[in-house]
Amino acid sequence: MEFVNRKEETKFIEESKSLSESKLFSLCIFGPRRVGKTRLILESLRKNDLYFFVNKDKTTESLLREYESALKSRSLLTELESLKTWDDFFNVLFTRFNGVAVFDEFQNFNEVDKAVFGILQKNLDLHENKKNLLLIFSGSIIGMIKKIFFKKKEPLYGRLKRKMGLEPLPFHEAVKICRKLGIKGMGDIITLYSIFGGFPKYYVSIEDERLNGKNPQEIFERFFFEANALFEDEVNTLLSMEFGKRKGVYYDILGAVSSGNTRVSEVASCLGKKETAFSRQMDELVNYFNIIGVKEQAVGKKTLMFIDHPLMDFWFKFFYKDISLYKRRETSLIKKIKESINAHVGRKFERVCIEMLPRLLPSPYEKIGNQWGKFEGEKGKNTYEIDIVALNEKTKDILFCECKWEEKADAEKLTKELIEKSEYVKWKNENRKESFAIFAKSFKNKINEFEGKKVYCFDLNDLEKLIN
Repeated sequence: MEFVNRKEETKFIEESKSLSESKLFSLCIFGPRRVGKTRLILESLRKNDLYFFVNKDKTTESLLREYESALKSRSLLTELESLKTWDDFFNVLFTRFNGVAVFDEFQNFNEVDKAVFGILQKNLDLHENKKNLLLIFSGSIIGMIKKIFFKKKEPLYGRLKRKMGLEPLPFHEAVKICRKLGIKGMGDIITLYSIFGGFPKYYVSIEDERLNGKNPQEIFERFFFEANALFEDEVNTLLSMEFGKRKGVYYDILGAVSSGNTRVSEVASCLGKKETAFSRQMDELVNYFNIIGVKEQAVGKKTLMFIDHPLMDFWFKFFYKDISLYKRRETSLIKKIKESINAHVGRKFERVCIEMLPRLLPSPYEKIGNQWGKFEGEKGKNTYEIDIVALNEKTKDILFCECKWEEKADAEKLTKELIEKSEYVKWKNENRKESFAIFAKSFKNKINEFEGKKVYCFDLNDLEKLIN
């Protein structure tokens, strides 16, 4: 597949190259697996630059032989020379090479030979004035990369000149990829994005499997449901790389969160354990592996947890609990999952709307998020949820949004219900300027106002027009 031009990220790397012309420069690029780190880096390399993959399954001796071969291919070592130690390797790299040297999955040195970090520190300090050398370190285990470079007690603390966290592609870029794949219907694109998110790897697989122009149902059949499905073990593979052999508790937590247990106390109740029994694993899932996200109310301080990886969320929600039935392709389970996908997309539609809102209404909302809470009703305490609330503290503007994954939505009915729920949100009650927005596949009739209040109606055609 043609490289998706990450313009800002590419510019960042090119600037780092330029800065290395006058002094040794180092850059760390980190992000989740399948997000496209390696492709981005390879696209930025010139013919004579060096690329080293740190294979954690190789011994030091084996990896040195591999790197020795790479150095000889660039005439940095003679045929009679050999690398016996990591000191030898880095001495050659720092004294004989000019250009860009990449260490992909750099954190794997933690398993190959931890001494590398100290040796590298020594060389970075000794050769800090060397010109024309850019070192790029990339890594997928975000927590480990942060520990290596940003923890004070670690040898490489303070040795980076720049860092870049590579995020999944935003929705509008995923739309462009799908169009290149011959998938043009906005409804189909949102369905794919709800499960694959902005991870380029999964769209490349559509091309690899010659599924260009196919609808999501045909793609999901190949990827998840038929015998030897392409992504049958994808989530297991990803998590095994992250967790290693100690994955049981992590899986239990993720399974609980995917089932709607969005607070630590609820997860504990679901697992039948005390919160202290899995506090370390929970903290790692949030802050080390960056798999669980935490969202805060737009108004208020309450938080909810969610699986911040679309494919993992989909897999834990529909396959994890019934993995034995899934492996057997039990007809009733497969039928149930297929029938549930549309509702799942409906829940994810909210995320698309949040991404697109600043493009649809370029008013400078300072904060955009979800809103939920409790209110006192006739029968006691009740709860309410509002899909999106956007705020501007300075202008006192507040926008309430409802996202409905349905055709011919009733804008008046939905706006009326949204206005009723908005009354439970206590924010600058006396002076705030309220407006309302409804997102849907399509509408019976769009409206511009309701009971004197401004209303915006956005359908799939409106989203499509924004993406050139």
